[in-house]
Amino acid sequence: MATKELKAFTRDEVAKWIIVDSKVYDITRFKDLHPGGAYVLLDEDVAGQDATEAFYGLHRHEIIAKPQYARLQIGFIEGEKPIIHGRINGELSKVPYAEPTWLSDGFHSPYFNENHRTFQKAVRRFFDEVVAPDAAAREEDGKPPSKSVIEAMAKLNIHAMRMGPGKHLKGLELMGGIVKPEEFDYFHEMIVTQELARTGKRGYGDGLMAGSVIGLPPVLNFGSDEIRKRVIPDVLSGQKPICLAISEAFAGSDVAGLKTTARKTEDGKHWIINGTKKWITNGTFAHYFTVGCKTDNGFTVILVERGEGVETKAIKTSYSPTAGTAYITFDNVKVPVENTLGPEGGGIFVMLSNFNHERWVMICSSARSQRLIVEECLKWTTQRKAFGKPLHSQAVIRSKMAAMISRVESVQNWLESVTYQMNNMSYKQQATKLAGPIGILKMHATRSAQQTATDAVQIFGGRGITRTGMGEHIEHYHRTVPFDAILGGAEDVLGDLGVRQAIRGMPKDARL
Repeated sequence: MATKELKAFTRDEVAKWIIVDSKVYDITRFKDLHPGGAYVLLDEDVAGQDATEAFYGLHRHEIIAKPQYARLQIGFIEGEKPIIHGRINGELSKVPYAEPTWLSDGFHSPYFNENHRTFQKAVRRFFDEVVAPDAAAREEDGKPPSKSVIEAMAKLNIHAMRMGPGKHLKGLELMGGIVKPEEFDYFHEMIVTQELARTGKRGYGDGLMAGSVIGLPPVLNFGSDEIRKRVIPDVLSGQKPICLAISEAFAGSDVAGLKTTARKTEDGKHWIINGTKKWITNGTFAHYFTVGCKTDNGFTVILVERGEGVETKAIKTSYSPTAGTAYITFDNVKVPVENTLGPEGGGIFVMLSNFNHERWVMICSSARSQRLIVEECLKWTTQRKAFGKPLHSQAVIRSKMAAMISRVESVQNWLESVTYQMNNMSYKQQATKLAGPIGILKMHATRSAQQTATDAVQIFGGRGITRTGMGEHIEHYHRTVPFDAILGGAEDVLGDLGVRQAIRGMPKDARL
């Protein structure tokens, strides 16, 4: 595509145009089409002037970078160069606290090594270039994530890496060979999860096979050899997603209160499943369902394949339909007993061991999403003028920013400590020792997130409750942040879980 020749101008020559970051724009024909009206562009502080400050007080940088507006540029100011740029694909942000400490210039970490850093660079570039554009489009139109993105992720084995370290990675080339399967750890998985969260599109983040992240581990860890050989390749290729179907209208955090039943046929060869599940992520487009059922001898987890008797309906929630949130009906669904995951009646252990990883993933996402909001607020308080001064000149604003930063840093640092423990514990040890700490950490993370969302709206004002424009990320975050507090277990339930586990561990001779 040919580029037009740009001419150099003196400032005196641009009286009928505007200047933004040393670039000269002819708005003669555009002014009447301006969404904010021509009056704004004809203001004496804008027309023929350097309108950089005025522009960035009203618009995000990506607006002026759009082709329909970039074409209005007719030249540049002689002797000056642009200094403002938007997010650069694959690059780290220079905004303080916009990146976790281990990625910040001049800081060090006891947990992350050079391979993690190389891996992070590749993952970020992939998500910036391939995933982020699709995330923005699908979050808006509500369609499932594009097949091309799913396939691109499968090619790099990103779906497999999102399941964590394990035997399922053996023989795979991970991220083009950057990390060997036997060296892949939970910090690598944290990187993948947090780079996805950085797209800032909550519904899309769940739509991008989040159901598989929580639905496949029971198959990986408790499925028969035959089931694993058949199902795992289907899911990790992205061709046949799986979802976790536990919650019901009758029972959420109270897993023991589930009413979906599974009864054996007279010959003992099949389960007959009846019941409903609600708020199931990816349920509308999943092919497999990891289903929690009440059986004669307790609670049992069974793998169900979409087919006769399985019906899914979309549920409208406060985030995008791209997540595929579903209401599922099982009507006399016949399933081979070989599809049982773990022992009959032993489903509680299957689910409790799975909950740790599910909640840890949610904490990873929550920590990174909060950091994105901190970055947005730091940028906004710097470029927004109030009473003739930057917004951050107000002490009350600085106080809110201090609280936001302290919250996100506390979540990230605690998360890294827990992740280190995961790297040095067996799956069974994690289930025994980390359920309480992870539960309390998730409670802390989601409560911190909701307070940060509230503070961010106050900082952005009306823009923070507007779906487009300067505060679009703030509005989206404030609207969707409650999902983190509910999915994977409500805050109060998880906090109580952690305290009860601590009480059980109290030594009998402990006294004041």
